Amino acid sequence: MAAVWIAVVAVIILLLFILPAAIKVVKQFERGVVLRLGRFVGMRGPGLTFIIPFIDVMTKIDTRIVTMDVPAQEIITRDNVTVKVDAVVYLRVINPDDAYLKVENYVRATSLISQTTLRSVLGASELDELLAHRDKINATLQKIVDEQTDPWGIKVTAVEVKDVVLPEGMQRAMAAQAEAERTRRAKIVHAEGELQASEKLAQAAAIIATQPSALQLRYLGTLAEIATERTSMVIFPLPLDILTPFLSRGSSTKSQETP
Repeated sequence: MAAVWIAVVAVIILLLFILPAAIKVVKQFERGVVLRLGRFVGMRGPGLTFIIPFIDVMTKIDTRIVTMDVPAQEIITRDNVTVKVDAVVYLRVINPDDAYLKVENYVRATSLISQTTLRSVLGASELDELLAHRDKINATLQKIVDEQTDPWGIKVTAVEVKDVVLPEGMQRAMAAQAEAERTRRAKIVHAEGELQASEKLAQAAAIIATQPSALQLRYLGTLAEIATERTSMVIFPLPLDILTPFLSRGSSTKSQETP
């Protein structure tokens, strides 16, 4: 009887050691890569799965999107400007077996490839293109990095250039250039306004030249504007053209009265 109890206790103890090693829980966003005596035999999960204790080894691979920062790189652009650029890479595992079996550390390997690709692509670009067409450069980086990581079962969904640090001298030169550009645009707008005003004045002068009475009305309007302002005394010359009708009328009346 004692031997039976000893056997039962031994079995229970053995199960307590074996069951935790045999029963595995794989989460929804994970996949388990199983090696049996060092040989790949398949994947497990998600959910509850069983393996052979001490014979099978299961490694869990996260299939969620990983955000990876690319360290800042000093790059000389095609127009010989030294800039410091950093980026961020978004990647995810689509083939867990390849990510585990074909590369030792897929995150580090992708990071190194991203650094070299960043230097090569931006080194072949000019500074203006880097600043003005960043979306195009991001698309080129994503395509190149994704092609190189595809054999590892890694999908690079996006590569984004975060910051471009320029030398202080280049920053001052660009600020001066931007200020000169704004000054140029302001002068162009002012000149266009002067041109339009001169055209309107020329049209008004042409109308006044054909209608002398319009000039007299303008003269009287100016006098009315001056009279409404509380300023110092202004001596305004009176054109003889305004008095000509009255002088001619007076001379004709005088000639009629003389016998």
